[in-house]
Amino acid sequence: MAKAKKKAAKAKTSKKTKKRSNAGLDSVIVASKVKAYIKSKGMMSSSEMLGGLSSAVYCLLDKAIERTKANRRSTVKTTDL
Repeated sequence: MAKAKKKAAKAKTSKKTKKRSNAGLDSVIVASKVKAYIKSKGMMSSSEMLGGLSSAVYCLLDKAIERTKANRRSTVKTTDL
């Protein structure tokens, strides 16, 4: 019975990950720098955190690009973030 629960939990996790992942896109963060920063704050990082952070950065950049286009510019600026 415990194995069935683990499989069900794993299936749910993989579905969530698929929704958030940017399949085929490279990481846009420096993993060692991110991990070092987290460690300097006395915390630890999970193995999934880096992928989630990279996805969040892609989302932020996509929104900034849309704002830039809406303002009829071709240069993404700090204000677009």
